[in-house]
Amino acid sequence: MSKTVISTDKAPAAIGTYSQAIKAGNTVYLSGQIPLDPASMQLVDGFEAQAVRVFENLKAVAEAAGGSLNDIVKLNIYLTDLGNFATVNEVMSRYFQQPYPARAAIGINSLPRGSLVEMDGVMVIG
Repeated sequence: MSKTVISTDKAPAAIGTYSQAIKAGNTVYLSGQIPLDPASMQLVDGFEAQAVRVFENLKAVAEAAGGSLNDIVKLNIYLTDLGNFATVNEVMSRYFQQPYPARAAIGINSLPRGSLVEMDGVMVIG
C-alpha cells in the first residue's frame, strides 16, 4: 500500500519531521494540530479561540485530503488543563454532527509552543 502526503497552506506548516497528514488507502492519519494561525504561524490567544483554531486547522487538512471533519472516526484531544473540558465539548459541537467520532481527552503537562490544546485524528474517506 502506498502512502500519500497531504499538505495545505490553509493549515500551519509542519514544524518538525512530520507531514500534516498521511493517506494510506482510504484512511487518513491527521497529525496533531496546535492553535497556530496558518498565516502568521503564531498561537491565538485564549482557550476557546485556541480550540476553534485547532478545529479549523484539522478541517483544512481533512478537506485537503478530500474529506471533512465528519469523516473523522477517532479524535484525540490533549489538554494542559482538564478544567477546559466543557469548553472543548461546546466548541466541538459546532464542528461535528452525530454520529460523533470515537474520542479521547487526555490531560498532559505541556504542549509545543505553550499551546493549551492539541488534537489529532484518524479519518476514513471514500
